Amino acid sequence: MLIIMIDNEIDQFIVRNVQEHPTDIVRLAAKRFKHSRQSIHRRVRNLVDANVLSAAGQTRARRYALVSLVDKHLRLDLKDLQEDVVWREVVAPDLAGLSENIRRIAQYGFTEILNNAIVHSRGDTAAISIHMTAANAEFVVSDDGIGIFRKIKEELSLEDERHSILELSKGKLTTNPARHSGEGIFFTTRAFDDFAILSGELRFMHYLEGDWLVDERDFTRGTAVVMTLDLFTQRTLRSVFDRFANGEDEFGFTRTRFPIFLAKYGDESLVSRSQAKRVVARLDRFREAVLDFEGVSTIGQAFADEIFRVFQTDHPDIHLTWVNANEEVASMIRRALTHSN
Repeated sequence: MLIIMIDNEIDQFIVRNVQEHPTDIVRLAAKRFKHSRQSIHRRVRNLVDANVLSAAGQTRARRYALVSLVDKHLRLDLKDLQEDVVWREVVAPDLAGLSENIRRIAQYGFTEILNNAIVHSRGDTAAISIHMTAANAEFVVSDDGIGIFRKIKEELSLEDERHSILELSKGKLTTNPARHSGEGIFFTTRAFDDFAILSGELRFMHYLEGDWLVDERDFTRGTAVVMTLDLFTQRTLRSVFDRFANGEDEFGFTRTRFPIFLAKYGDESLVSRSQAKRVVARLDRFREAVLDFEGVSTIGQAFADEIFRVFQTDHPDIHLTWVNANEEVASMIRRALTHSN
């Protein structure tokens, strides 16, 4: 089905908010835009007539919902599979009516993740799902291979699969440098609004707002990647790349930002030099690294010293910065910086 972009601001608001407000979307939109309920009702009816929304129930208890415009599922043999052919023949036709920035982000993420399954998974098949409404598009690519976290752990001789997630969040990580740059997953996580990897007993999620989450779940064979894209976003793929480049190397991947809490297990504190060494591993591949301390309540003197004095002294050309630190963490960082002078 060809999906047409909704340009009107009021209609966009209705479509974006109807899932959370199925019974009071008319009241909500009328209040937001200072329109009469009758005028909003007309817009909602038009969206129903256009098969963008569905309506159920009587007038006083009517519930609205987004209509599923695309719901596609298929399983493919990974042997000799070409991601660009799958994109062109399976996915792209459903996105033909969308804006160019949306199609470019979707193409980049989908082909990168499918190529990852083809080249790295050691699996036999891939399952692909595409679900679209007028508000968003969800792409799921899964394989029956070894599992991404397990493979990274084995290839890099890491102690735990959680360390694989820390390395993935930094970027420039690949277990096959001759055939892969290690940039695909990093940029895909930041191009989509919601991104999740499920593999083994771990689930790694990243949201556009900058939130990260890792938790345990039931065992998942192989790897499943879920990517969700807001169809009203003005974000461009170029703007995502530009966030991690600098003026001297406009098109280079020279800057990274990643969450420090990924270096710890559960409720343990970040106090040791070995934990700090996991944080700074491979940072010599970047010119600038932003360490995000969101969710970290405390750090130890040795942890801070290893990063902000020892590593920085050994790598003076790498610019280390930090964000989202509470006062206790910031104080420990400042102490390490003072001792480095």
